[in-house]
Amino acid sequence: MDFTYSDEQRMMTSSFRELTDDLCAGPAIRAAFEGTADDAAARWARIAQMGLPGMLARQTCGGLGLHAVDFALIAEEAGRAALPEPLSEHAGVVVPLLAELSAVPAVADILPSAVSGESLVAVMHDANPFAWLAEHASQIVICRGDEVHLVAAENADIVVQPSVDALRRLVKIDAAIGPRTLIAHGEAARAASARAFERGALFAAAECAGLAERMIQIAVAYAQQRIQFGKPIGSYQAIKHVLATSQVKLEFARPVLYAAASRNADLGVRARALVSHAKLAATEAADFAARTSIQVHGAMGYSWELDLHFYMKRAWALAGAWGDRNFHARRVQSLVLDGAIALGADRTFDA
Repeated sequence: MDFTYSDEQRMMTSSFRELTDDLCAGPAIRAAFEGTADDAAARWARIAQMGLPGMLARQTCGGLGLHAVDFALIAEEAGRAALPEPLSEHAGVVVPLLAELSAVPAVADILPSAVSGESLVAVMHDANPFAWLAEHASQIVICRGDEVHLVAAENADIVVQPSVDALRRLVKIDAAIGPRTLIAHGEAARAASARAFERGALFAAAECAGLAERMIQIAVAYAQQRIQFGKPIGSYQAIKHVLATSQVKLEFARPVLYAAASRNADLGVRARALVSHAKLAATEAADFAARTSIQVHGAMGYSWELDLHFYMKRAWALAGAWGDRNFHARRVQSLVLDGAIALGADRTFDA
């Protein structure tokens, strides 16, 4: 399988990285974390100007009609920046789900504004009991059992929940759902909900990969600057080895992530196993990078004064989003032991 990206993909990713470097610089992230400044609307408007909210929607729906592989790169950059807005869930999960159900009048009414980014749509899924940033959303998609509902945020009772990552604001939603809010049921709803879960897990994994990259960069920069016994601590083998191990874990996670993205439109057992593998590998890479970064910085690594803790907390929060380690490990285990997928070196990146 060829994971070489086109010039257009690299250019799009580079442009988004420049944008997030501007929008999510240290002082801006710190202000958002502390709640001393609310630039969410301005950040989201600039993201929408790039057309990112509609990346995965069909062109007939006003979107860009791109592939999950394209959006995985964007999700990586969102993770690298610890973006406070739920771009991955809105653009990567909700908009494709709504586009699937665009024949429903209620969905058709809000789809254009969701695709353009004019409105933010939150999602609450059986896999995630809390929604991200729904207090700023105009609509909420609720995937529950074999039904999918669309509820106006103004008609829902929204309660903010505590989170290890204050940038990832979680809320509990209590809404009256019924025939008037129903947009899919039965097999159609189960399939739409299943695809939403796979996308959510995939793009959470992509964000974890981006977070791992950022934390490794922070640790390497500090190791080059911190002088101990007359030399930068990065010159000592113990530091070199642990940072190299962090980078190896990230480099091993990325091909799995991209392989899963290439099969994301498929609900087959192989595709599901790849998504779970990607979530496990990327989560492990991010967790190891977080622990390594703390060790390299010493006791100050977890202190409030350093920006490092923003990325650590996002990594730890995403580890449990869209299926935790136990869920995905059990899913891979069951698929392997049941004989649903074949293993072997020649099948690692089997298309």
